[in-house]
Amino acid sequence: MEGMSLPEESGPVEDLPLVAPRLRALRRRASLTLEAAAGAAGLSPAHLSRLETGQRQPSLPMLLGLARIYGTTVSELLGETVADRDAIVRAADMEPTAAGGWSYWQAGASGRGMQALRVHVPHGAQGDIVRVHPGEEWLYVLKGRLRLRLGDTAHVLAPGDSAHFDSLTPHRLAADGRDGTDLLFVHTLLQSPTAGLCIGPTAGVTP
Repeated sequence: MEGMSLPEESGPVEDLPLVAPRLRALRRRASLTLEAAAGAAGLSPAHLSRLETGQRQPSLPMLLGLARIYGTTVSELLGETVADRDAIVRAADMEPTAAGGWSYWQAGASGRGMQALRVHVPHGAQGDIVRVHPGEEWLYVLKGRLRLRLGDTAHVLAPGDSAHFDSLTPHRLAADGRDGTDLLFVHTLLQSPTAGLCIGPTAGVTP
């Protein structure tokens, strides 16, 4: 996402009340300035500031990117309580969370080097957002059809198809059909909060 302008989400964070203060607290915990974190995430400092004050609602791709940069998980950003390093996640314990039009269910435990999610991508939701970040992604189509663009190549994936790619390759995901698409989605997390500095400006004094 670096160097790309992402569309801003409208409206205050009403369905994710804990996100704004936690975004600011986790950025400070990672010792990143607003400018450094925004640059690493491909956002403007003004946009990240609005996310931290609740004036804008973050999309799920934004949350994924910020979680990597801060060396944490989306579940921690959202204040969710998942048993630390519990090997089993029961279906009854998977509560859906909405972010930027997408819905996802935590499908793995916290404190791991990878994050597993079950994701529903509605038709027309954030299909124009191009993402670039360190790490790897693996996805598996459960239902519906997925339009996946990797660099300059477009693919349409049907149920049972999967993709595994370096997430430094510019990529874009969108549902190919009015009913949306359901995915299993796994991505690697940065192993240290300071690892985010390799794709952003050098951090200075945290505001």
